[in-house]
Amino acid sequence: MSKAPKTFPVTKTDNEWLATLSPAQFAILRLKHTERPNTGTYNKFSEEGIYNCAGCEQPLYKSTTKFDSGCGWPAFFDAIPGAIVSNEDLSIPGRPRIEIVCSKCGGHLGHVFKGEGFKTPTDERHCVNSISLKFNPSK
Repeated sequence: MSKAPKTFPVTKTDNEWLATLSPAQFAILRLKHTERPNTGTYNKFSEEGIYNCAGCEQPLYKSTTKFDSGCGWPAFFDAIPGAIVSNEDLSIPGRPRIEIVCSKCGGHLGHVFKGEGFKTPTDERHCVNSISLKFNPSK
């Protein structure tokens, strides 16, 4: 996972994003809000396929990397190589986190947590807002 660039390949004005995203998608993808735990479509979802960015359709996660972490949001232990980038998130005083965004449009996905002891190959939990994702089932 690399550091987020200052600009992304897909850039739009707020008005352009508002024309293509729902108000809830805009709040999360562009304003970095968070959906309430245990409310997202993909939290308890287990079909096979690819999770794409809801903002630009870039493939982000394979269903084979999704796991039930019990956190209330979809959790993945790894992303498709090059699909996400990270930023330091200091929005909560005294609790620094790593924000993850789509590498194509910069849409806010959620946060990544490391070293929590999950029995996954990476010991990472990519805690992602369902509304940031669009599922594409395997054929």
